[in-house]
Amino acid sequence: ISFTEALQHFQSTDLSECRQKVRATAAGRGHGLAALLCCLFGPPRLRPQLQGERELALAMAQCPLDDGESVHMRILQTIYRQLTGSRLGCPRYGEHWEELGFQGRAGGAKRCWGGSHWSHSRLSGGIQGQRKGFGHRRTTGWLRLEKPLELTFPFCIMSVNITRLVLQALREDRLCRECNRRQQVLAVLNRLYAAAFLQLYRVWKGQRQTLADCDRLLKALELATKKKPRQLLKSLEIYMDR
Repeated sequence: ISFTEALQHFQSTDLSECRQKVRATAAGRGHGLAALLCCLFGPPRLRPQLQGERELALAMAQCPLDDGESVHMRILQTIYRQLTGSRLGCPRYGEHWEELGFQGRAGGAKRCWGGSHWSHSRLSGGIQGQRKGFGHRRTTGWLRLEKPLELTFPFCIMSVNITRLVLQALREDRLCRECNRRQQVLAVLNRLYAAAFLQLYRVWKGQRQTLADCDRLLKALELATKKKPRQLLKSLEIYMDR
């Protein structure tokens, strides 16, 4: 499935329940002294014409995997092929998900889904990245880091965690300036996801990090996605233009 087709599916799907959760969360954060301080000293507000795209992105993150929805299954199949380089599909259940770093024969695909926005980010990064040489070859390079014991790299679990960090930055309005500047929300999220993953990969490989360093690395990425998103995005652009 293509990135565009997947996006069109979620744009046309009834996500009213997911949108209600997004609005309820926003309403819960919009009171008290913290809200006043954010209004006075916080980041700029997102432009009105981008609010709908922001809500869609956050609603997609709430969308559960549906075995009966063919588009969901096609997205999983596409992600699997991108990560492995396989031309063949894969069963919904099985040990092949464990090979990608997701534990459990039955739950691996659900963990891989990780909310449809993570899947969409992975889809975007793979399809668009292949045009720039950022697709399967580099992805398999990341996966190969899982092989030596001392360099065990939890590729897929870190992917889900990075999506969580990027979405949290969006919820807290830390990406408004970049979204306003680029007049996009989903594209900024997808690029920031790729940029954060690139930063993680460079540090992990260059400094020979291990599983014991995961918490520290995620905290550093959380700070970067909230405080320095433009710097991360610029680093990705330089890397892609090489």
